[in-house]
Amino acid sequence: MKKPILCIVALIFLAACQTETKREPIAVTYPTTQKVDTVDTYFGTDVPDPYRWLEDDRSEETESWVAAQNKTTFGYLENIPFRNDIKNRLEKLWNYEKVGSPFKEGDYTYFYKNDGLQNQYVVYRKKGDAEPEVFLNPNTFSEDGTTSLAGLRFTKDGSLAAYLISEGGSDWRKAIVMDTESREIIEDTLVDIKFSGISWKGNDGFYYSSYDKPEGSELSAKTDQHKVYYHKLGTTQKEDELIYGGTPLEKHRYVGASVTEDNRYLIISASVSTSGNKLYIQDLEDPNGLLLPIVEDTESDNYIIENIGSTLFIVTNRDAPNKKIVTVDATNPNEKFWVNFISETDHVLSPSTGGGYFFAEYMVDAISKVYQYDYMGNRIREVRLPGVGSASGFGGKRNDRIFYYSFTNYNTPGSSYKFDVETGKSEQYWKPEIDFNPADYESTQVFYDSKDGTKVPMIITHKKGLELNGKNPTILYGYGGFNVSLTPSFSIVNAVWMEQGGVYAVPNLRGGGEYGKEWHDAGIKTKKQNVFDDFIAAAEYLIDNDYTSKEYLAIRGGSNGGLLVGATMTQRPDLMQVALPAVGVMDMLRYHTFTAGAGWAYDYGTSEDDAEMFNYLKGYSPVHNVKAGTSYPATMVTTGDHDDRVVPAHSFKFAAELQEKQTGDNPTLIRIETNAGHGAGTPVSKTIEQYADIYGFTLYNMGFTELPNQAVLKEFKE
Repeated sequence: MKKPILCIVALIFLAACQTETKREPIAVTYPTTQKVDTVDTYFGTDVPDPYRWLEDDRSEETESWVAAQNKTTFGYLENIPFRNDIKNRLEKLWNYEKVGSPFKEGDYTYFYKNDGLQNQYVVYRKKGDAEPEVFLNPNTFSEDGTTSLAGLRFTKDGSLAAYLISEGGSDWRKAIVMDTESREIIEDTLVDIKFSGISWKGNDGFYYSSYDKPEGSELSAKTDQHKVYYHKLGTTQKEDELIYGGTPLEKHRYVGASVTEDNRYLIISASVSTSGNKLYIQDLEDPNGLLLPIVEDTESDNYIIENIGSTLFIVTNRDAPNKKIVTVDATNPNEKFWVNFISETDHVLSPSTGGGYFFAEYMVDAISKVYQYDYMGNRIREVRLPGVGSASGFGGKRNDRIFYYSFTNYNTPGSSYKFDVETGKSEQYWKPEIDFNPADYESTQVFYDSKDGTKVPMIITHKKGLELNGKNPTILYGYGGFNVSLTPSFSIVNAVWMEQGGVYAVPNLRGGGEYGKEWHDAGIKTKKQNVFDDFIAAAEYLIDNDYTSKEYLAIRGGSNGGLLVGATMTQRPDLMQVALPAVGVMDMLRYHTFTAGAGWAYDYGTSEDDAEMFNYLKGYSPVHNVKAGTSYPATMVTTGDHDDRVVPAHSFKFAAELQEKQTGDNPTLIRIETNAGHGAGTPVSKTIEQYADIYGFTLYNMGFTELPNQAVLKEFKE
């Protein structure tokens, strides 16, 4: 349906503005989107699907639609007067050296570094006190920067490395093996690897996982048959040995293999969904060794973190929603013989090992606390962190005495710290030189009541001295699913937002992992509405406490967070001025029929389960809840044209529904990144362009004709 609109939004000013400026409206004419007579019947209920044809993202018709939508969207964005100013500021702030924490492999110390605006991080190494040299430069993988490094794994002695590459943001990977000393490629490239790491078995070969790659459309992939293979060096991929998967008893959607640090045991994890896994072990020193079951059901999450000889250390949430570590002998690993090593506490455990110690990181209201334990289970010390925020990277090899970790929060760029495992002393190893002063900003954690009275934490970050006048441009960001925890971390794009007087608020919604399995399970299947209610209550808190108002509020989220935005804006279109759903799961009746979507059923359920689940999903599915005659917020949907995780059809169909049914002056646009996937490995240049468009669209539709903080604008122009 073709419908012209004028994007006229009431002009709203910050308190600091002194004079009124009229804003030129931007005229939009939406492309025509063909409708087809496709109807599905679920439990006696007919459900039309008029935009089904958009599910074929490789058809000429869909490609023409994508081109037409992008022409409309970029035509709109080009008329935003300060769009390039935002892009320039992002480039300036982004242009600082970024260095990852070092790690030791063989005789070399490796680290990742980006000089500033490089599209991909470069892997460097050094031996002793020698000058660092480039080991692997992903910026040379492709001319447009869309081929990225997606994994790097060394043999125990560091003499060989296998690295994974992703092309165009795809989840499908290729594996390349190299001799680390000469940096020469020594194997033919392995292909069709997906949702997999690399785990070496000595220097002879490695394990990896994949599905059978579909012919033609990705939609034909058999995603219930993930398999583990062993590749022996010097042989072709066709000769690779199938280790696990593919039989009627071994049909799982996610199967992974890893080898213990001492090369003694092969560990197999097998899952039918994103939560819960079976666990098996094989003694590689026994030529006739079989895979022994440790956990034979998928009712809990389990993985082996360490072994000392035949003693296994297992992290599990079995009968421990916040996780614990147990020990058991590998010769008889049945759970009835498990012995508690580090018991469950009131906080979620995320452990690691290194230097002959365990490091138990706990999330305390989404904030890191780390404790060091010896191999007898004795607590040695609490590790003193640099501040309140998120610590990551604790751990290393068993013989390491020094390793490195990183620390960050919403207003502090990530820095690296050197840690001595014997003394517990931390000292700063690397701090970024960035044109941003963290001391000018502050984060506050609040707890608000959701609809059912549940207390939900939220961290609100902004410039110090912020006036609570209801007129601060605010982004409310959420996820709320798949046991994912949103912990404080610095982002350049968020820094630019806050520089302009913006507020950035992140609630820890149910469905996430911040408070363990019970918190996760409180936001799944027929409890999914809890997640949306938590998000809505967060918006209401920000408005009620005068951080912002409806006219200055934008909501944003990606993937499952894109679903969150889609559901929230269709349930409460009156609550926000701008909606920014990214790569969202928008068609809840058909999500499980696309690529790996069926593996998300633990969180969502499916429309084929029963009539109750179908009706529940239909009740909040964004595509099915766009109502004609409704004034929706200014919306810019973002996706990649070849996203093979959350297929772009979700976003295509949602945008088409909005453009057909929107009433009022707010634009409903879709920005489609071409030759792009779900977001991982996106070149820096494309990320900067995307956020310049997102922030330009957001501020313009909040009524701004120029950037709120002109002082910053003037400074970086000079």
